Amino acid sequence: MTPLRFRPLLKRIRWGGSRLGSVLQKPIGSEGDYAESWEFSDYGVDQSVVDGGPFDGKALGEVVADFNKELFGRHAGLGQFPLLVKFLDASDRLSVQVHPDDSLAELFSPGENGKTESWVVIDAEPGAVIYAGLKAGTTPVQLQEHLADGTIEECLHTIPARPGDCILVPSGTVHAIGEGILLAEVQQMSNITFRLYDWGRVDADGEPREIHLTESLKCIDFTRGPISPVTPRPIVEFREDFDSSYETVELIQCPYFTLHRHRGAAPFAPVTRDCFHALMVLDGAGHLVCGEESFALSKGQSILVPAVCEPVQVVPDGEITVLDAFLPAHYALPNRASDRARSAEV
Repeated sequence: MTPLRFRPLLKRIRWGGSRLGSVLQKPIGSEGDYAESWEFSDYGVDQSVVDGGPFDGKALGEVVADFNKELFGRHAGLGQFPLLVKFLDASDRLSVQVHPDDSLAELFSPGENGKTESWVVIDAEPGAVIYAGLKAGTTPVQLQEHLADGTIEECLHTIPARPGDCILVPSGTVHAIGEGILLAEVQQMSNITFRLYDWGRVDADGEPREIHLTESLKCIDFTRGPISPVTPRPIVEFREDFDSSYETVELIQCPYFTLHRHRGAAPFAPVTRDCFHALMVLDGAGHLVCGEESFALSKGQSILVPAVCEPVQVVPDGEITVLDAFLPAHYALPNRASDRARSAEV
């Protein structure tokens, strides 16, 4: 089994732009509202389809069903690919949202997973911000008062969007992506979202979009408080020698996924074995070498490395930055594939 490329699933939403094409080389049209490129999706009818090679035309869900052990390795037995991996272009700011955890997702939409997600900023316009969490001490009553008078920003923890920053957004966190931000997103395989506030916007018919106030208030973790960018942790225990021409850091280790970032001019390999690796090229170019095969990599491309493909190596052409998403060793959470696949606009 070889590494798998997939055709991007392109999503047009009102807050999108054109940088998925101009910066990340996605095959977008002339419209200016391309918001998301789903790189790896096994979400109901939203199926990533293999592009080229012996599995050309096969949906990711089919790969999971037919080649489970080869794809997942130590995590064999999962009934659904567990991560939804995307690029996002926020030309306008997104609505203020909150996602349920696994138990609340099952309550609101049986068969659905909860949604913990993470962002890695690729580019940001001057002054761009991210809203991540409520300010410390915000109560449900205070939040509803600010929602009623349109001053919700007074409740939101605001941080500057800086290229390279990584933010973990656990389920239950009030959040929004501000305008002018291009980012990579890795999350649970879920598309359940509750809209708390929409900045007073209206749709094409002049009507406000639906607000999910009751559901949002039930999902919000009011004890969490502000969310700040993570502090990268250098990964040195797997390296045989020190080479200053590249670095590997751990950005996130949570129950749902692990994120490593590889950056530099020297060849490197994923440091965790017997599991899949979902690789996203955030900058630069190179090649993924697997046995006798070589796969070209460039900014905006993604490639899924099945567990059975070991060993593989990324060989930069100059310098390259690669985001590496995989499952933690003790990942053993329920994986509920919804056959209704909710596809809510956010």
